[in-house]
Amino acid sequence: MNEAVQKLKAAVEAAKTVVFFGGAGVSTESGIPDFRSVDGLYHQKYDYPPETILSHSFFMHHTDEFYRFYRDKMLFLDAEPNAAHRKLAEWEAAGKLNAVITQNIDGLHQKAGSRKVLELHGSVLRNYCMQCGEAYDVSAITAAKGLPRCEKCGGLIKPDVVLYEEALDGDVMEEAVRCIQAADVMIIGGTSLAVYPAAGLVRYFRGSTLALVNRSETPLDSRADIVIRENIGEVFSAL
Repeated sequence: MNEAVQKLKAAVEAAKTVVFFGGAGVSTESGIPDFRSVDGLYHQKYDYPPETILSHSFFMHHTDEFYRFYRDKMLFLDAEPNAAHRKLAEWEAAGKLNAVITQNIDGLHQKAGSRKVLELHGSVLRNYCMQCGEAYDVSAITAAKGLPRCEKCGGLIKPDVVLYEEALDGDVMEEAVRCIQAADVMIIGGTSLAVYPAAGLVRYFRGSTLALVNRSETPLDSRADIVIRENIGEVFSAL
């Protein structure tokens, strides 16, 4: 175990409250592609750029194309939690962790056993009718022939995922700020801190130790007390 990992382990053990803020890199070791990595979705070729396809306006005007891409590239329902997901759930059960704040939409934190998960960008596992509001699980998307339609009113079913051009949920953001402000250790893992407003949440941290675990540099490396550029699963296996 290198010195930085030992330092993080000691900080967590001494902490009263830890908060975790994670991005796509937390799930890559579970087989879910990182959007912005060299091999990620944003470096693959499609008729439209993924940022365009995953926008509100594209969803509304090219719904068929949206769902073809979404079913093919956004649903990884057989993925399993990795060491990072499991360790965070363990910390929460022990009363050490006050929340997981995630940019991911895959539900793996809950699958690992975490209960306080603030999903900034929603979840592929939740879906709703845009007309009557009826809730549906992900099978409504995967089983539909063509566009997924509400069984009650025939309205279009939409994933409860924050698309480009859509605002984040204000209540989720407010609770994320509260949890960050209450923590004395904040661990940021698997995120380039390039997506706003989510990345801006870090500025609310006033605790004693800010740790970054990411394979590449981030804009906050110089501010962090601990910087670890290794795979997050390996790091959390050692904590």
